[in-house]
Amino acid sequence: MTDMGITLISTIAELKAATSTLLKERTGSDGGTLGLVPTMGALHAGHATLAAAAVAENDVVVASVFVNPLQFGDPADLDRYPRTTDADLALLDSVGVDFMFAPSVAEMYPHGEPAIRVTAGQLGELYEGASRPGHFDGALTVVAKLLHIGQPYNGLAATGDAYRAYFGQKDAQQLVLVQRMVADLEFPVRIVAVPTVRDNDGLALSSRNRFLSAEERNSALVLSRALRLLQERALAHEPLDVDSVVAMVASATGVELDYLEVVDPATLAVRGENCQDTPFTGAALALIAAKVGPVRLIDNLPLG
Repeated sequence: MTDMGITLISTIAELKAATSTLLKERTGSDGGTLGLVPTMGALHAGHATLAAAAVAENDVVVASVFVNPLQFGDPADLDRYPRTTDADLALLDSVGVDFMFAPSVAEMYPHGEPAIRVTAGQLGELYEGASRPGHFDGALTVVAKLLHIGQPYNGLAATGDAYRAYFGQKDAQQLVLVQRMVADLEFPVRIVAVPTVRDNDGLALSSRNRFLSAEERNSALVLSRALRLLQERALAHEPLDVDSVVAMVASATGVELDYLEVVDPATLAVRGENCQDTPFTGAALALIAAKVGPVRLIDNLPLG
């Protein structure tokens, strides 16, 4: 417990009991709605927006904070990932979240690393998956487990209308994979996508931004400028001329472009038409990833 309105919980059994009790207190029945906001901590204003959306739409809200070792290929990256429990708790409390679920690795994986995992398939090998092999298998495995853990009333009354999970559109590939997992495996939860939150200069909020120097941060702005340029051309039904935008990013000081692709928003398949020389029509999603100094950043914007 804390002296805030939010309650810190570290075990699965305690979370299930606490959410069921609070739902009954607030609704007077075994009904009501529960919102889940899965995170890895080091929370910022983007996470606050996710949590606030959940609070506005549900009777009870849980935010999980768990640095998932299955998502890290390099143990050094896992060790470097920031842990800011007190600040995370304060941020979640400020927007009205009821419970922060912060389990240990032993609580989440009591038998060691799981032998059975959710696999992301071919889609998980593209874009971010190409740079971080196995990352999305680890992400989907922990998300699947968190979705089961968070089900209200131990799952007995959970439906897609009563149970919602909130994910940011900034992690576009992860969002599509989670949506497909939930649809393909019939999870009783509705996935709610929340738009990317940006600083005033256009940089997408990320836990990694804290590792950028002032000069590197200024260089990183080329990512959002590139996406906005593509968006402007798409809205004007002009040729996207992706090659010129790639050249713009590649010429920025200290920026090493990994990929810039225009894809189908639902499948993330690369769109071969309307992306270079012909007037743009329809809808698409522009994805970008680049290394700026020591930091790898990702961003995206809808087109059309």
